[in-house]
Amino acid sequence: MQPGGHLEPADVTLLDAALRELAEETGINPATVLPASPAPVYVEYGRVPARPDKDEPAHYHLDFGYSFTTEDATIGRIQESEVTTAAWYPLRRAEALVGRRVTRAI
Repeated sequence: MQPGGHLEPADVTLLDAALRELAEETGINPATVLPASPAPVYVEYGRVPARPDKDEPAHYHLDFGYSFTTEDATIGRIQESEVTTAAWYPLRRAEALVGRRVTRAI
């Protein structure tokens, strides 16, 4: 799965939240990435099953996905409470892992 999360009070825009989550979860330096577009590359709405381990009941999410570009693909320290690994993948492998929306994002 690509990096993601919830809005926090300090987030001024959805794009700010996406950049914050990218940096938090992958350790990528936010100064080294630029948004590919100010608009989301996808918007999805769907039901999320309950997660008793996080004390979350079943609920619905409205997800906004953004695409970023970089010339420095260095992955830093990952947020181990949220992420088990972070890596760059060739497009076909990324599609197999997260679906065709990754191609639409490009």
